[in-house]
Amino acid sequence: MIKKLLLAFQFLTIIPVKKTLTADENDIAKSSSVFVIVGFIQGILLIAADYVSGIFFHHDLVIAMVLLVLVLSNGGFHLDGLADTFDAIAVKSSGNFEKDKEKRLAVMKDSSTGPIGVLAIAFALFLKYAALKNLSHFLPFTYYSSLLLMPVFSKWAMVVSMLHGKAARDNGLGKIFMSKAGFKEAAVSTLLLIVILILIQLLLSRYALGNQHIFYAMLLGVLCFFCRVLVYFFNKRFGGLTGDTLGAISELTEIAFLFMVIIWLRLSI
Repeated sequence: MIKKLLLAFQFLTIIPVKKTLTADENDIAKSSSVFVIVGFIQGILLIAADYVSGIFFHHDLVIAMVLLVLVLSNGGFHLDGLADTFDAIAVKSSGNFEKDKEKRLAVMKDSSTGPIGVLAIAFALFLKYAALKNLSHFLPFTYYSSLLLMPVFSKWAMVVSMLHGKAARDNGLGKIFMSKAGFKEAAVSTLLLIVILILIQLLLSRYALGNQHIFYAMLLGVLCFFCRVLVYFFNKRFGGLTGDTLGAISELTEIAFLFMVIIWLRLSI
């Protein structure tokens, strides 16, 4: 368990862990079962960043600092995947799926970022900023629980996508996770997520809306469906998933999560 957690931190964040840790592809894939714990720690970092920066800055700048901490803690890894994915999506179809797929995968692998990728990063950050600013006008519990759970759900979404996806390439991170991470990793990840949600509900229920547990149940279902849609789309465009598309799924899930929280609040209050 400890080895899986250290590998997950090593893979997903820039948080320093034991550099001499030895692991094979199977160990790397199995570490996906504890991705949500990494997301939980990141969520705590976001709350801490909000609190500390709030001592000195206006709340608009505080939200920007929170997003900066989120990006830095990930090492920009997921945003890079988002940019590469959207650059590849932008490749026009010639009508030949195999040729188009190879061209898109080549674009995705290119280290340079095109204009579509830059726009994808800009819009992703803007939408998160606007959503968090919107949420800050509601109950404090809603805002801070969203900071905590946003990276948790995004990490969980990656594992769910691994379960339902297939590798677009014969090598790389996508191949490692898609071929070696399966139902067990997804089940453990989902169980850990549910435990986190139950603990929040039990410990902080007096600060939350009365129907918060119903929202969490709906959130799990909707985001699972959202992942299935993204996997289906990436299969149609690239013939499967890659490390970059997993990063894109993480980023898009964070946005979808925040939007769902806002919609639920609008309907509940």
